[in-house]
Amino acid sequence: MLPSRIFFDNFFDDFEPPKKFDKMMKCDIYEKEGKYIIEMDVPGFKKDDINMELEEGYLKVSIEKKSESNEKDDKKYLRRERHSYTKCERSFYVGNIPEDQIKAKFTDGILKISVPKEEAKKENKKVIMIED
Repeated sequence: MLPSRIFFDNFFDDFEPPKKFDKMMKCDIYEKEGKYIIEMDVPGFKKDDINMELEEGYLKVSIEKKSESNEKDDKKYLRRERHSYTKCERSFYVGNIPEDQIKAKFTDGILKISVPKEEAKKENKKVIMIED
């Protein structure tokens, strides 16, 4: 005999979205032609949903989407996940780069950010002689 719990499980729970946003905004970072390139997946978002800020050497990329339905229908939803609020952000340390040198392009759900490499500071080391 099967436990009665099986008959009362919600079929739709198998489709429950993950509780964490670790699957969102996956990115690859690589170096090319003296620049760092960040390619980030942001599927299902529009350019207007993306915000980028540079503060104290950190580039913060955030996405935010709020879906509101103004439709009036006679549907009785068992689960409604497509009309929701989503917010996620990632930060990257890029150093003291002027914001006008950071370029971004959004195409087909992929945000591509180009950041010039910060020039290495030359050490201005002076040797001090010790007298006998």
